[in-house]
Amino acid sequence: MGAVERMKLGRLWVLFICACTYASGQIKDDWPSYNGDYTGKRFSGLAQITPQNVAHLQAQWVFHTKTPGVLEATPVVINGIMYVTGSNDAFALNAQSGEVLWHYSRPISSGLIDDASGHINRGVAISGTRLFMETDNAHLLCLDNRSGNLIWDIAYANWNKNYGATGAPLILKDKVLVATSGGDDGVRGFLAAFDITTGKLAWRLWTIPGPGEPGSSSWPGDTYLHGGGTAWMPGTYDAELNTLYWGTGNASPDYDGSVRPGDDLYTASLLAIDPDTGKLKWYFQFTPHDLYDYDAVETPVLVDTEYQGRPRKLIVEANRNGYVYVLDRSNGKFLSATQFVKELNWAKGIDANGRPVTTDTQPTADGARICPGVEGATNWFSPTYSETTRLFYFVSLESCSVYVRKPAPFEETKEYYSTGTKRDPNGKSSQTLLAFDPRTLKFVWKYPQTGENHGYGGVMSIATGLIFFGDNQGFFEATDATTGKPLWHFNTGQTLHASPMSYAVDGNQFVAIAAGSDLFSFALPH
Repeated sequence: MGAVERMKLGRLWVLFICACTYASGQIKDDWPSYNGDYTGKRFSGLAQITPQNVAHLQAQWVFHTKTPGVLEATPVVINGIMYVTGSNDAFALNAQSGEVLWHYSRPISSGLIDDASGHINRGVAISGTRLFMETDNAHLLCLDNRSGNLIWDIAYANWNKNYGATGAPLILKDKVLVATSGGDDGVRGFLAAFDITTGKLAWRLWTIPGPGEPGSSSWPGDTYLHGGGTAWMPGTYDAELNTLYWGTGNASPDYDGSVRPGDDLYTASLLAIDPDTGKLKWYFQFTPHDLYDYDAVETPVLVDTEYQGRPRKLIVEANRNGYVYVLDRSNGKFLSATQFVKELNWAKGIDANGRPVTTDTQPTADGARICPGVEGATNWFSPTYSETTRLFYFVSLESCSVYVRKPAPFEETKEYYSTGTKRDPNGKSSQTLLAFDPRTLKFVWKYPQTGENHGYGGVMSIATGLIFFGDNQGFFEATDATTGKPLWHFNTGQTLHASPMSYAVDGNQFVAIAAGSDLFSFALPH
């Protein structure tokens, strides 16, 4: 067999493994991607841990990364090996014991600003024997997942010093998809696809259209080069429709809309994309002309269920702007929006086409009180949809902020908020775990949190009717998915900034979550 034939066979083998790993269906022993599978449900079919025995869960091991940034990654587990990132480091662990199998280390980058300067990394993507990760300065790395050896390194956003990366890649067919941070710092958002074998750029979709392109009317002059709209969290995918769904962040500058008139497409939106070409199929904008930092990168969860008397292919998204949306994912048609926080003063409601009916509340030179506040009514941390209960679960935040506007020009190496926010001096914030029925548009139960911190822990569901989530006291908790009754908790002693996952090794089910700079794994005694 010649070199060309061996290369072709190797490529086919990689694609076969990729297809098997990401095939639609219930996740069980493995957790092969950031969200577990392409649907974004974060629902595990494992059934060893139940409401009857969850109180006996015990920590099996704790891994301390020693990396500079706090851990926001969700681990990936394939065939008993766990892959996790911290800053620019990647680790392969024995998923049963936490033993380090290999460690890839890369120095953190200097000169970064804003989110990128925190050296945050949310995880890896795996295809065959290749592991992909982003670095804090927006390089895409390809490692051999058997050894941690570097195969190739591509700088995919090095023409503006304000770019960074804080997310996790997504494997789709023969491509690896990545995006950047920097939406608050005057960069031009995009989503890029690279060949998983060669690293060659396959396509790039700009989320801020250039002059003369559809949607460019909001971006006079060269403002499109600094319009934000970064797509910094991984999306979801429907294989039957061959459609990729990806959320975009806020417009830039954040609080000064005078330089970006109109709707500011395609910021604060959900994009439906042809994954083979990178072409936009349709979009839905949650917050036109966003003045409040209401990123729409929250996971667009794919749900197949009965809606208004007939089966529908839905997207359910709890948005940072304070509404949980239901869309038809075959065409982007707006179906419903339900307010989930009590205090919401930027809009009076959502009209029949899904467009917000806004108020005159906006940032001012003296400061204006706006609800939800800058942290959003929810945020990037994961929601979940349980196939057992057919309910959608997410963590909400009741808070307001004082927004201040002071126009300023774009400058490299500086943030581009124009100007900033501060906490509402007369307000209190609180978090709540919510259970929402997308068929009836009703909240089935609410579990208020009592801690004083603003936790960033996500939510996961498993087949036995349990919900696992990170609360705002540094506790990892389990509740009954049907009633919301708390059943188990573990004090990590640290603020949680990550979302949980589940896996099994040798018939034993584990649940894991990162907290602070540590990774915790739990199982029943055996």
